[in-house]
Amino acid sequence: MFSVPETLVGATLVVVLWWTMSDLLSIRDISKIYEEGQTQVCAVNHVSLTIQPGQVVLILGPSGSGKTTLLSIMGCLLSPTHGQVWIGDQNVYRLSDGELSRLRCEQIGFVFQSFNLLNFLTARKNVEVALNLAGKRGREARERADQVLRQVQLGHRLDFAPRNLSGGEKQRVSIARALANRPRLLLADEPTGNLDSQTGQSLGQLIRDLAKNEGTGVVVVTHDNRIENIADRILYLEDGILKDEKIIGNA
Repeated sequence: MFSVPETLVGATLVVVLWWTMSDLLSIRDISKIYEEGQTQVCAVNHVSLTIQPGQVVLILGPSGSGKTTLLSIMGCLLSPTHGQVWIGDQNVYRLSDGELSRLRCEQIGFVFQSFNLLNFLTARKNVEVALNLAGKRGREARERADQVLRQVQLGHRLDFAPRNLSGGEKQRVSIARALANRPRLLLADEPTGNLDSQTGQSLGQLIRDLAKNEGTGVVVVTHDNRIENIADRILYLEDGILKDEKIIGNA
């Protein structure tokens, strides 16, 4: 941890600490402004937060609150108008395009509400695609794909195409694909939105277990308050502003 200068103001000790080596992700005073004709729309408004390894953070909010925009900025898919994004000790927007692409591939996993699977490939091959993009091929990729699919309880569905899988199974494949390259950070956009309550709870618990077992930092943006029980922290986003935070304190 960096040493921090301490300043005594009156009787108040002020300690300023933006980032420590324990932070996996740090976003600092992030804003995203879209231009619509002569109108400016502020989708994310001066948001700051940090994520630690093994921590599960839920960001709740209604549709249009800026959740997906904020998640895209965290995942280095979208540049903020103002502010900084750090992953570990790297300021991501000081990286070259090639370095940024490699960071996304190797250190960040994405889980989408609509699964985004390739329907003409098997579950195994869908996971192998992510590994191929990171330079892993052949037997190495096949064995890792099988390993991570078994980890999400799909060892009996390795050679099934998405059309032959249930919604919950498709989402498990997408989680396996996101975890294939052992990312430090897992970002999930409404991962239970298309699922029934029981399946959504099961997948939420799976995400939590994987975070704790692998030390992966997890951010889930959702309006599904049925999965609040998987979180260590719950943040509430409204009109692009973080309004409140609840610390759950799960073991």
